[in-house]
Amino acid sequence: MAVSVAAAAGRLPRAIRRTPQWRGPSRRALSSEAPPTQAAAVRDAFLSFFRDRHGHRLVPSASVRPRGDPSLLFVNAGMNQFKPIFLGTVDPRSEMAGFRRVANSQKCVRAGGRHSDLEDVGRDLSHHTFFEMLGNWAFRGVYFKEEACSMAWELLTQVYGIPEDRLWVSYFGGDPKAGLGPDLESRDIWLKLGVPASRMLSFGPQENFWEMGDTGPCGPCTEIHYDLAGGVGAPQLVELWNLVFMQHNREKDGSLQPLPQRHVDTGMGLERLLAVLQGRRSTYDTDLFSPLLNAIYQGCGAPPYSGRVGAADEGHTDTAYRVVADHIRTLSICIADGVSPGMSGAPLVLRRLLRRAVRFSTELLRAPPGFLGSLVPVVVETLGGAYPELQRNSAQIASLVSEDEAAFLASLQQGRRIIERTVRRLGPSDVFPAEVAWSLSLSGNLGLPLDLVKLMLEEKGVQLDSAGLERLAQEEAQHRAQQAEPVQEQGLRLDVHALGALQRQGVPPTDDSPKYNYSLRPSGGYEFGTCEAQVLQLYTEDGTAVASVGEGQRCGLLLDKTNFYAEQGGQASDRGYLVRVGLQDVLFPVARAQVCGGFILHEVAAPECLKVGDQVQLHVDEAWRLSCMEKHTAVHLLNWALRQALGPGTEQRGSHLNPEWLRFDVATQAPLTPEQLRAVEGTVQKAVGQDEAVYMEEVALARTAHVPGLRSLDEVYPDPVRVVSVGVPVAQALNPASQAALQTSVELCCGTHLLRTGAIGDLVIIGERQLAKGTTRLLAITGEQAQQAREVGESLAQEVEAAAARLSQGSWDVVEAQRLSKEMGRLIDAVDTAVMPQWQRRELQATLKALRRRANTAVRKLEMGQVLVKVVRQLCKQAPSTSVLLLSPQPLGQVLCACQVAQSATPAFTAEAWALAVCSHMGGKAWGSRVVAQGTGSTADLDAALSTARAYALNKL
Repeated sequence: MAVSVAAAAGRLPRAIRRTPQWRGPSRRALSSEAPPTQAAAVRDAFLSFFRDRHGHRLVPSASVRPRGDPSLLFVNAGMNQFKPIFLGTVDPRSEMAGFRRVANSQKCVRAGGRHSDLEDVGRDLSHHTFFEMLGNWAFRGVYFKEEACSMAWELLTQVYGIPEDRLWVSYFGGDPKAGLGPDLESRDIWLKLGVPASRMLSFGPQENFWEMGDTGPCGPCTEIHYDLAGGVGAPQLVELWNLVFMQHNREKDGSLQPLPQRHVDTGMGLERLLAVLQGRRSTYDTDLFSPLLNAIYQGCGAPPYSGRVGAADEGHTDTAYRVVADHIRTLSICIADGVSPGMSGAPLVLRRLLRRAVRFSTELLRAPPGFLGSLVPVVVETLGGAYPELQRNSAQIASLVSEDEAAFLASLQQGRRIIERTVRRLGPSDVFPAEVAWSLSLSGNLGLPLDLVKLMLEEKGVQLDSAGLERLAQEEAQHRAQQAEPVQEQGLRLDVHALGALQRQGVPPTDDSPKYNYSLRPSGGYEFGTCEAQVLQLYTEDGTAVASVGEGQRCGLLLDKTNFYAEQGGQASDRGYLVRVGLQDVLFPVARAQVCGGFILHEVAAPECLKVGDQVQLHVDEAWRLSCMEKHTAVHLLNWALRQALGPGTEQRGSHLNPEWLRFDVATQAPLTPEQLRAVEGTVQKAVGQDEAVYMEEVALARTAHVPGLRSLDEVYPDPVRVVSVGVPVAQALNPASQAALQTSVELCCGTHLLRTGAIGDLVIIGERQLAKGTTRLLAITGEQAQQAREVGESLAQEVEAAAARLSQGSWDVVEAQRLSKEMGRLIDAVDTAVMPQWQRRELQATLKALRRRANTAVRKLEMGQVLVKVVRQLCKQAPSTSVLLLSPQPLGQVLCACQVAQSATPAFTAEAWALAVCSHMGGKAWGSRVVAQGTGSTADLDAALSTARAYALNKL
């Protein structure tokens, strides 16, 4: 080899970050059987290899929407869904708790947050915002380094047929600062597998030590690389597969401690593997992308894709091809998983992606309007077989993309006009104002990505005020921090070491089945039983296990059983208190309960000493619990009602409830209409009014797999799982032949529920807003609060009706009209802010908008009439014996009339009668006194109206 190992080692990090021009693998035969090369076959071969040869369980890809992980915008690695296992917090009753050997192909998005490839997409031949991660995992030490390395080598060389002499490996070379030696174990395993030392490289922690975050499980990794050069000249290495050996835990103080149980976590990008197997120079030349690139060529006016980069890519045409192909894949995957373009977080990232795609397609590829939406079927065709949610949601994806594309094109045109106008006003040395650029950007009003604004300015030779832009960004960040909702306290938790200690001691998971021990009294009220338990462990606020706590201490309390509901499934935790058996007059308040790896940890304030072994009696706050039960059953009914109103394909995107209100996120293609909102409430009210029984039963998870209409969320459910059915016994609901789950609410749920629906009392949706394109958040209340909301709505409706009646009378002066206009403004504010039915709010808002417009018009007319009267008086003052009538034409054919009669002409001739005669001729009305009067009417023939006025006056005089 023409280059030393040391020189190759120096180039490896750069090769990983920016892939060079690929020359493809050698053309010699790889094996006796033709290896798989097409994307679907390569993906299937990976999964079949681990399932059939090595006994791995295949699990489906998780959604790209992170579940319960606020640290992530998107799922960005195959291991994300298995974090509970790595952290030791997995529910021991869940399906995941039984995972030992697992493999899958995981959808991953790296387009925001800590790990983002967004800015690199299009500039080179390898970066993507969406990619597929092929991975295998071994949990709790079922196998470790030797088996993982052997399996990887076997798959690459024997199944995929990659020549061994094209593969290099790297391993962890140690970190003296952290006190970690080199991973000689991995090195020796590779040597044993036949990898020569000349194709082995060692690196420090930046390249070969993987960490999940600032704290948590971590460990050395070994990577397999492919040599693009094929032995010709210096090696050109690109990473294929990363094998992570989780054996440490990064503590809060930065130190490393051994994990109680070791795990294997591996990941290999399908796109990069395909490029190797198909002999392509880039991932964009594989069959995952070629159909898209061809569709782009067919639909645009640009020349064919030729794979150029950098200066060779004149006009950035090939860059645009890659950006559009990448971004439409990411958009399709995310929308199918319930993440739509929006205004914050992950939806904001998608919004930026969509606008970048529109920019590159319209400006560089000369794509016609609606082009991006036409690419969605191509994405579905290439990926829908592996990820069927794309097929199920293809129409919605195309619709959302097309709608957002159309909306942005209008903004783009407006942005161009603003930029051109601003540039014309600049002096020769002026910079483009940061405030204008900010208003154009995604953070401002029009939603143009700042990189597009900068590009448009560069084309005009204008420099942007970057310092001012940075200042505005800082101010925006400060504002968001001030306006953000308070972050919920995490409270006391059991870390991986505390959980490991409990497991080693043989402490069983907390028995929380007593939380379901409640019943209906004959009177209709609920009776909640107490629960006696034993203190198994106490923890100080810093998580240290102690034998006792003293007076005034806040502590974590672990019991053998509990009747407290620990926060999960969107339902708030119970609160209440406990007493020591034999010391009933000292209450130990319980602020909340949390579930940690199957153990329920109670947060307790200790007024007196409490120690391990004490017997305690637990009491939940019954009003708090009952309110949560009402809200949770109401959530199920709301979910069912939305499906009735919007269609059976309507999907829940999340929910949260506490004793005060419930929040429900639902996938929608458009905002709900007032009629739909009212219908949803009506469906819930019907179920509440019928006081239907609520059945709950634990069944084997397998029994719920193929029940038509059964509702579940993207969550890991325990086995057995609890089923909640309204109005139909669970056994009947789970019978596929009965179709019962299509006729009522049937869901998998671990929450606490009412035993009959009547206790909900009522449900009112009091708020609605779009979280993102395609997702609506509803806010609702129940019971007495709901009834009060209806009463407020009815009261406001009556006020609006009365104001409309007063407005229709029309017999008022300017002061009264101005007062009525102000009343409309007050009603608008009241309706906007009142706790009332949202459907009614929307209807009243529309009514008040029209009424205020009429009131303001009336005020303007009366004010004009006052001016007219003033002119009439001035004329009469100049000629006291003269009677004067003036007509003033207004828009839309309306006419104002004002008159004054000379005192000497009364009482035979009065102003009020004169104005009435003229305005009646014009189909209007008049008012006033014997001397001064005014009125309104409508006519296109002012001469005829004046003739009527003259004739009337001559007749009376």
